[in-house]
Amino acid sequence: MSFRKLGAVILLVSDMRRSIQFYKETLNLPIKKESDEWTEFFNKETVLALHPAKHKENLKSGQHILIGFTANDFDQTVNSLKEKGIVFFKNAKDEGFGKHAIIEDPDGHLISIVKLKENQSENDGFDFLGLVGAE
Repeated sequence: MSFRKLGAVILLVSDMRRSIQFYKETLNLPIKKESDEWTEFFNKETVLALHPAKHKENLKSGQHILIGFTANDFDQTVNSLKEKGIVFFKNAKDEGFGKHAIIEDPDGHLISIVKLKENQSENDGFDFLGLVGAE
């Protein structure tokens, strides 16, 4: 079995309108397709899709999922999120690979924001689970 690429990250959400607003207005992700049952955001090659959870047990904890975004301007991104009143799960700090912070979406899904150092490649890999204390 082989895969060409990850086609989409699909999140089950408790409130479509609230989640759409968060990803559209707070994170400024462009909407590719929108409906009451399925909304897609597109950022270059990756699709983030939202789908309403039909059963509450599907929403027990979103903290087992970590969505990672690489920021063009890390400090500006963090400051913008703070201005919007976003609470940080992990405050911004310098790590060995670059700058890193974690926020939560309205359903508790963790969102990592990173700015890699010049000499660090996304292909080098780093321990996101250790960064959130999940090891």
